[in-house]
Amino acid sequence: MYAIIETGGKQYRVQNGDQIRVEKLNVEDGQQVVFDKVLVAGEGADVKIGTPYVEGMTVEGKAIETGKGDKVVIFKYKAKKDYRKKQGHRQPYTLVEITAIGDEKAPAAPAAAEEAPAEEPKKHKSLKSMKKAELVAFAAEQGIEIDEKATNAVMIETIEAAMNK
Repeated sequence: MYAIIETGGKQYRVQNGDQIRVEKLNVEDGQQVVFDKVLVAGEGADVKIGTPYVEGMTVEGKAIETGKGDKVVIFKYKAKKDYRKKQGHRQPYTLVEITAIGDEKAPAAPAAAEEAPAEEPKKHKSLKSMKKAELVAFAAEQGIEIDEKATNAVMIETIEAAMNK
């Protein structure tokens, strides 16, 4: 199975086990990364195409390392004017190994009665990838009061504080 994901303004075709170098992500090395902007996913005749994203589909990975790429030299020069300017740039990146491609809801379906407590940390993990309406719905499910006019960051902070009590 393969997927085409969008991150850092670029698109990547990934499969399980692939290592991709993406624009720097705000994660520690060894931490789990979830890409929820999946444009296409599937294999053969089972390809799902999003408009623009495939609903409920995620690609999970593990951040292996964060570093800087090779140096690119920028040299500006104006003839006969004694103007020369040399500048260098190293683009920061995060190396990610893809660990899973699939639906968010698929693993919880086989043993719903037994794994109900295990489902909640998965939702709690991906709070940052939720949209405002999803955060409001999640808070209502959990019985947490939040201000619907607040920013996503404030909502996430309130939900996490209530969940950790």
